Amino acid sequence: MPRRPTANLTESDAPATADIQTVKTLLPYLWPKGQFEMRARVVIALLCLALAKGASVYVPILYKDAVDLISGGDKFDFTVLIWIIVAYGLTRLGQQAFAQLREFFFARVAQRAIRMAALKTFRHLHQLSLRFHLDRQTGGISRVIERGTKAIEFLLNFMLFNILPTLFEILLVCGILWAMFDYRYAVVTFGTIGSYILFTTLITEWRLKFRRKMNSMDNRATTRAIDSLLNYETVKYFGNERHEEERFDQSMRSYEDAAVQSRTSLSLVNVGQGGIIAAGLTLVMILAGGDIAAGRATVGDFVMVNTYLIQLYLPLNFLGFVYREIKQSLTDMEQMFRLLDEEREIEDAPDAKELVVDQGQVRFEDVKFGYSAARPILKGISFEVPAGKTVALVGPSGAGKSTISRLLFRFYDIDDGAILIDGQDIRTVTQDSLRRAIGIVPQDTVLFNDTIFYNIAYGRPSASREEVEEAARLASIHDFVTSLPDGYETTVGERGLKLSGGEKQRVAIARTLLKRPKIFLFDEATSALDSQTEKAIQSSLSEVSQNYTTLVIAHRLSTVIDAHEIIVLRDGEIAERGSHADLLASGGVYAAMWREQMREQRDHDKVPASA
Repeated sequence: MPRRPTANLTESDAPATADIQTVKTLLPYLWPKGQFEMRARVVIALLCLALAKGASVYVPILYKDAVDLISGGDKFDFTVLIWIIVAYGLTRLGQQAFAQLREFFFARVAQRAIRMAALKTFRHLHQLSLRFHLDRQTGGISRVIERGTKAIEFLLNFMLFNILPTLFEILLVCGILWAMFDYRYAVVTFGTIGSYILFTTLITEWRLKFRRKMNSMDNRATTRAIDSLLNYETVKYFGNERHEEERFDQSMRSYEDAAVQSRTSLSLVNVGQGGIIAAGLTLVMILAGGDIAAGRATVGDFVMVNTYLIQLYLPLNFLGFVYREIKQSLTDMEQMFRLLDEEREIEDAPDAKELVVDQGQVRFEDVKFGYSAARPILKGISFEVPAGKTVALVGPSGAGKSTISRLLFRFYDIDDGAILIDGQDIRTVTQDSLRRAIGIVPQDTVLFNDTIFYNIAYGRPSASREEVEEAARLASIHDFVTSLPDGYETTVGERGLKLSGGEKQRVAIARTLLKRPKIFLFDEATSALDSQTEKAIQSSLSEVSQNYTTLVIAHRLSTVIDAHEIIVLRDGEIAERGSHADLLASGGVYAAMWREQMREQRDHDKVPASA
């Protein structure tokens, strides 16, 4: 069985090997195959970086030469001093210029890597099964992706062009000090830096548990806030504003405690880092002073050593923050890349072909399915929707009607049996071609937070405006749209909340009609409409789907009386089947359902309009 979604996308106790694996996952984005320009930019950026560091190391040497020349007395060669100062200025300029050129060439590489990693994650999420998306926490996943993309940018900017070059510069300076003076300078400098890095690493690892808890609580608070706001009307219906506030505050309180622990522990890190740096600086300066007193070094040497140390230790002060952020960035990146490890439950077969629909015949052969082994939904369903005919599925809630629509779209794979379209098992064709051939109007219509035009055109983005408006006319919504101040450019709000249930459903119907599918699937397509609009749309749907294979899932039996065959489902099995007249005459389950709905309709009609 495919691995289930990760329960918590923020917690990570990953060891160093996981960090290395995360970096390995990122590397292909920095050295993309077949993209010569990106690779050339990386090489040029690294060359500029090397030149910048070379200039940085040479600056103190020129400074030393100038100080030695001046300290030799008032009869020094001023022309030589001018040349040294000019070289000093040009070297410092080169140091800055090469650093900026590095940024100029690498900026495109970094942003391309961020874009491609985010796109790959986004694409993968769309390829995951419906099971994953029913279990997901949308707010938490969105924060994981957001933090992951920011982490990539931080890691590239600081680790690749700050930490690694700084470590290289430290080794280079240690070598210069050893060559120009003796091993003591190199040992003290290297020992100080090693102690600093070890201390920072150990304390940061200890502090990471607070950051992970902060992330977990942040995700939980965000998820609860989004969930509450998306269900604004439900919150209001039940007057549960205080309950929602308490749930949100509970998560924020836990976040507050973790944030305080993280912030206060930072003081310990800063004090320790400062003490190590101060001790190392003191020792090296004592060594330099002693050599000057013994005549083994010049004033220029003392200045050069001091300059080197300040030049090295200033980035080290920043290293503490950068290291902590790099560790956090690796954690954030790992969470985003873990989404890519989620297995796709439904995949095309290696030899999958395009679905070829000639007639549009749909056949279920002894189909068995359950969302889990302990919960069977369909228990051997067999039926056929002949080409160009309409078949209706009716039955009580939980009978498996909507499950059949999900199986037809192959959101899940059946446990046993087969689903065929024109004799082709849908498991042997590509999912893309399968879903192109079927158009659905679902019961629960969710629209994009965009314009009405965009939502209708979503059925076929390449459609012309005239085609979009024609689809709207067939769905009996064109007149309503044109009566709005902004017409088709009216935004529908998040999940279409600015439209009524009936208006949303008519937009969904127009969207499906625009798709021009070979097979129509109406899943309670008119359930949110009033009787008059329902009849108008029902007439339009019948006209549009005429001579097309149509599967109708309905609760209102009055909407399916013209179906060529009506199949009554009960407890995952077919209880009855036949035409409307035949089923009424048999006096079985369908006849009982019909009598009950007619009685409810009569009772409804008796209620005064003012009631």
